[in-house]
This record gives sequence, structure tokens and C-alpha cells, in this order.
Amino acid sequence: MEAPALSLKNVRKNFGPVEIIRGVDLDIARGERHAIIGPNGAGKTTLFNLISGRFPISSGSIALNGTRIDQLPPQNISRLGLSRSFQITSIFHRMTVFENIRCALLWSSGYRYSFWSPLWTQKALNRQAEQLLDELNLASRRDLQAGLLSYAEQRALEIGITIAGGATVVLLDEPTAGMSHSETEYAQALIRRVTEGKTLLMVEHDMGVVFGLADRISVVVYGQVIASGKPEDIRNDRAVKEAYLGALTE
Repeated sequence: MEAPALSLKNVRKNFGPVEIIRGVDLDIARGERHAIIGPNGAGKTTLFNLISGRFPISSGSIALNGTRIDQLPPQNISRLGLSRSFQITSIFHRMTVFENIRCALLWSSGYRYSFWSPLWTQKALNRQAEQLLDELNLASRRDLQAGLLSYAEQRALEIGITIAGGATVVLLDEPTAGMSHSETEYAQALIRRVTEGKTLLMVEHDMGVVFGLADRISVVVYGQVIASGKPEDIRNDRAVKEAYLGALTE
């Protein structure tokens, strides 16, 4: 039987005497688009930080494609095929859009530091960066400093950076936060397109995006998963309505 793309078993996280994540069990199948929702302060981003190795877990286990990763540093987890974005846009503002994408491609493309091999001579690498810019609809912004992009374009660039390393498991933390309705629609279509064939785990507050993208949804409240299932099951779950969805529709 094929191992899940991600498997969390009784994962707990304490900050001093305060338990933030309280025994999360969650399996995410390969190729699945999975959303984590819940009220502010529920522990969603903390969970992302545990999966990506930014924080150590207090107890339990986390496995990526059958390999335990909960004792590994973030860079090693990334090299095993997991990549993530952050709530706050994280790009190189003074570099061009093209340079941002090219930097993100370096490790996965096998390039290491070499004084005698300037990047502009690496035709295959540059061609790959151009292709990804086309996918992101950012080709026309190729030579613009990334810091001059619109907010939605910066988020699109960060999504591109996140997937550029060839990760098979992609974590997106509130990818549409702060976007207008039209920007959100663009971002949703982009996420669907660039994560095709990958496993996607996202934290998102926009229920239109969640129900439009996710194959399955897990609801986290006070550091625990109170429900997990298909979108229609979550929408009709009484406990979920009382804890979260009901508050959004009042």
C-alpha cells in the first residue's frame, strides 16, 4: 500500500507550559488538494511550521512519503520534496522577477556555486525559468524588480518560487489573503494549474477558495482536528458549523 504524501501521528507542540497543537492525526494522500481551516489562533500556521521543520514537535511523528521528517532541519525536508510559502510574502524585492525564479530553480536543477559558470550562460536553466514565468503569467514582468509588482503578482511569484524546486508536496499559507475578488479568482486558477499532479496542503480563510480547490478539508480548533472529510461533508457537519462555519455566515 502506498504511503501517504504526509502523515501526522499524535503530533503535539508545547510552548513552555502552553500546549498549542494537541494530538493531531492526519493523513494526506498523494496528489490530493487538502485545505486546513479554522478560527484565528487555532494553530494552523503552527502546524505548517511543524511540518516544514521550522519548529520542532514536542511529541508524535511526521512522515513525508513514508520517511520521518520531524527531526530534520527545513533544508533537508525541502530536499526530500516539500516546499512552503508564508503568510507574509517572501521574495527578493531588489532582484528581477526572472532572477527570483532562476534562484529558486538552482538546487533542484543540480547547479552549485561555480565561479567559472555564470548563470547567464546556463541556457537550460534560463529556459526553465522562462517557462515557469509563462505558467505564472509573469513573462511580461520578467525584467521588473520584484518589489515593484502588484500585491497579487508578488503572491503569484512566491507561489512560483515555492513550486520551482520541484517539490511534490506544496504547503501554501493563506495564498489569497488581502486580495480583491478578481485577484482571488486569478490566484485560485493559478494554484489549480501549477499544483496539478502535486500534493497541496493549504491554510485558507476564503471559503470560496477552499470549497473551489480542496478535495478534502480538515477543521482545526484549539489545536485539534475536529473534522476531516470531503467539502460537502464539512459544509454539513454540525460541530464544524458551531465551531467555525456558522460564525462566518452570521
